[in-house]
Amino acid sequence: MVSVKKRRPYRSRLRAEQAEQTRLRILEAAEDLFTKHGYVATTIEAVAAGARVAVDTVYATFGTKRNLLAALVGLRVTGNTQGLDVLGGEGPRAVQNEPDPRRQIAMFAADIAKRIERVRPIDDAMRSAAEIDPDIADMRARMQEHRFRSLRTFTGWVSGDGALRPGLDIDHAAATVWALTSPDVNRLLRDVRGWSRHRYATWLADTLVRTLLP
Repeated sequence: MVSVKKRRPYRSRLRAEQAEQTRLRILEAAEDLFTKHGYVATTIEAVAAGARVAVDTVYATFGTKRNLLAALVGLRVTGNTQGLDVLGGEGPRAVQNEPDPRRQIAMFAADIAKRIERVRPIDDAMRSAAEIDPDIADMRARMQEHRFRSLRTFTGWVSGDGALRPGLDIDHAAATVWALTSPDVNRLLRDVRGWSRHRYATWLADTLVRTLLP
């Protein structure tokens, strides 16, 4: 009895690790298919085949294709398969704890530039699907609203001790950050103008400093 009890935590950890690996394989397979063929044309059967798992495993893990898409967005935004709140990550916490608003903005720009580029291919697939699927359109709208609220929190960090330029309230500042960090602006500068990610992040930091601070 004692030996069995000792093995249980190990077995539990092993099962959790295997489940995590399976979840990641499914998400990566879905990302490959969504970006190549689009959300609408991708089937759960194709995702299961790409992940080398049973179709029932995909349904048991995510429930629906829409949930799978949402989880994939969460993975690329936060960097973890559970899609935890982005503000709880190491990068945002460092931004929050930085006392200098200009340094805060530079750190934020470097961090969010990486996140935008990870999520943008998925957002492209979602935006295309939203044109013909009202549920996806509603999900994307809710995600955009969540993104605004998160950026409003960041703007609140920057505005501490009256750091925002005179006459600029937090909501206006947050809307500015929300617009400048959109996948659409990133696409224009990175793909159309051919900017590097470093140049984009530098431009973003400089523009936000000039726009938000005195």
